[in-house]
Amino acid sequence: MDAPCGYGKSLTVAMGLQAAGVRDEQVQWLPLTSQDNAPTRFLSLLSVALDIPESCESSLQGGSTFSDALAIMLLALKKTPAEDRSVLVLDGLHHITNPAVVALLQQLVADMPSHYSVAMLSRQALPCETHALELENRFTAIGMDKLEFSRSETFEFFRDLLSDHQLTSVAIDHLYDLTEGWPTPLALYRRDILQSSDRHAVHETPGVERFLKESVLGSLTPGQLRSLRAVAELGLCSDELLLALEPLIPDGFLLPSDACERGLPVKTMPGWGRWYRLNPLLMQWLKTPVMAGYTDRMLAASRWFGSRDQFPEALKYSLLAGDAEEIIRIASEGSEALLLGQDTASLLRLRKSLPAPLLERSPRLRIVYSWVHAIGGQFRQARALIDGMCESGSDGRCQEYKARICALKAFILRGEGQVAPALEMADRALAGGGFSPQGQLVTQMVRASALCASGRFQEARDANRAASRLAREAGDSGSEALAVYSHARIELGKGALRYAEQLLRTGLDTVIQEQARPARIGETRLQLNLVLVLWHQGREAEADRLLVTCGRHAEQTRDLGLLLAMAIRVLMCRAQGRLEDAFVWIGRAERTMHTWQVDEALYVPVLEALKASCWLAQNQLESAAQALARLQPYREAGCVPELFPMMPGLLDCLQVRLDLARGETVRARETLLATRKRYGDAIPWGVDLHMRLLEAVLVSEEKGLPAAQKILTVVVREAEKEHFISPFAELKLELAELMGKVYSQLPETRFREALGRLFGIAGGKLPAALAEPVSEREQGVLELIAKGLSNQEIADKLHISLHTVKTHARRINAKLEVRSRTQAIVRARELGLL
Repeated sequence: MDAPCGYGKSLTVAMGLQAAGVRDEQVQWLPLTSQDNAPTRFLSLLSVALDIPESCESSLQGGSTFSDALAIMLLALKKTPAEDRSVLVLDGLHHITNPAVVALLQQLVADMPSHYSVAMLSRQALPCETHALELENRFTAIGMDKLEFSRSETFEFFRDLLSDHQLTSVAIDHLYDLTEGWPTPLALYRRDILQSSDRHAVHETPGVERFLKESVLGSLTPGQLRSLRAVAELGLCSDELLLALEPLIPDGFLLPSDACERGLPVKTMPGWGRWYRLNPLLMQWLKTPVMAGYTDRMLAASRWFGSRDQFPEALKYSLLAGDAEEIIRIASEGSEALLLGQDTASLLRLRKSLPAPLLERSPRLRIVYSWVHAIGGQFRQARALIDGMCESGSDGRCQEYKARICALKAFILRGEGQVAPALEMADRALAGGGFSPQGQLVTQMVRASALCASGRFQEARDANRAASRLAREAGDSGSEALAVYSHARIELGKGALRYAEQLLRTGLDTVIQEQARPARIGETRLQLNLVLVLWHQGREAEADRLLVTCGRHAEQTRDLGLLLAMAIRVLMCRAQGRLEDAFVWIGRAERTMHTWQVDEALYVPVLEALKASCWLAQNQLESAAQALARLQPYREAGCVPELFPMMPGLLDCLQVRLDLARGETVRARETLLATRKRYGDAIPWGVDLHMRLLEAVLVSEEKGLPAAQKILTVVVREAEKEHFISPFAELKLELAELMGKVYSQLPETRFREALGRLFGIAGGKLPAALAEPVSEREQGVLELIAKGLSNQEIADKLHISLHTVKTHARRINAKLEVRSRTQAIVRARELGLL
């Protein structure tokens, strides 16, 4: 178990041993310090802990090597009779640096008797090799990511303070974001709230300040501390970047990689090469007060990123430096593709500190920040910055930006869900010419998205090919990742889940190969859409693991893909029957989007639709109806959100489901027909599956089981090709009765087994199919026979002659191979006909 100070390593092991029922006498706990770095002392401590001091003393006095002495000790330990498993806990292994003691430690863990377990606790990575033990399944590593609290655990930790109104849910959310679940600061802050009426920010709480200053940073020299302050200023840092700033950091040096190896709360950013980030709480504390030379360091960082064509980072640090000329120079050189492909969250946060005259002075900077707002979902603010730039004519220089502004407006329109206007504006931008290949790339991606939303998949693919070519020419991996994302979205629209997964995994593998790169929004979008594919295929465990990683990354980089991540969370909770958790995620998504100042048109329809779906699952029909009423303006507008291209069709399906739940089958049928008419041939495959499943439910009520069975069997057969099970999960409530009747008639496949698990239907052998199927008219007679009606009553009800009823009854008996009414009913139920 290796994690920095304050992650509760010792407490976790102690509680784990207690939970496992290990008695105190079975545990030998050996705390180590820097004074235990000599082989003789280490062996002596070990012999006392293991209760075999004689073997150690005799071996060392006899002139044995340290290795031989340990081997003799372990041999004596093996001969000791043991009724139960014992546990040796080596606490504080970060103090062990002597190579001779490290060799003994390696020997100890490799040759420990089978009735012993060893728990090793360290603030740093273990000094000994463990790969051989891992391959033998004898070693388990537990790191910082497993020990830190999750968001839900943080809420649970402060539940009593939340109930007593001493903290709000927003405050706990902020606490988690600032500490990232660091247990000791959270515990110290909780203690401060309970003991003191004075309220402080968490990093200013006396107990937390002492912990950071003495326990976390106490071993650093003043020079090393200054290096760490510089890392905190930068936010995200690599060794190469800090080395470039070395002349501006006085006295002493500590690289981020060295800080990580020393066991400080520094995280290697997954998939970013060797880039590091301090825990946000420690980062906040180190940034106060501001260290001398701050402006020079920020300007140097800006130039370092600029020399590597990393535009958002270069602009970010020039803004922090407050150098107006540098800001304008970078803005004039920056490109749309670099903005779109990288993390622009920091630029958005710095918007308030940007002097208004600077924006007026530089049209290019206004365009850049309009892009930043648009990428952040703040479309009104994005429009406000560029409105009138090309029409006013007051500044002739603005005319050269006309094509760029058209491309930007196309992006905004697509973000707002306006498909046809976005396509028109994108075509205008490309026709105007005169702007960079990167600008053309963005415009082609907007075209691909709009064409895909229109169901024009071949044209969308052509636009995507053009975008991919431009991305390769630009040599920007962030843009290349977004081009792959765009291609995968087209395949998702067509229902090609397996091909989309292949594209996304290939794209991620390619991105990961690039070393020492900064954050990329494109990479997060690839991960999120892979989660979407996994969810559609019912691979929830895989989806959940990936969702934790990319959801956190999206939150840290302020990527709007977080809304998709949270929506998938809601759907997963709903499918598992955890409706209370589903509403918690909806509330959290609402708060996050509000905090980020995202335009309501982007997230309100999504969250209202999720609420309606959850209320339908709870049979709260009035609440669901109110949610759908609030969605009516969005349905009438026909907006197609970029992140949720199936949204319009699924909203119509929600209305059909509500009508079915109310027993209004005629209205449900009308809505379904109107939706099909509106889509025509351009219906997304996922929406088509939803609608055909609802069609089966309607037909079951209108025409009986055989007709519904035919529809459902065809849908199952088609969905099986891509293992597309999510529509069945979403419509589980509506399909339950029909699936229970039809399940036994479905071909035995893996997809059928998955449906059986989803609907809680026990597996079983498929009954033999009828040589000749029962007709619809015979099915009607059979259902009335099962209700106990006489032949004459059946004739009267169906308005047919008595002779015809008897003929149908004889044919039913012949097809079912039975001789009586009673046998016919029993056999029909076995076959799922009733």
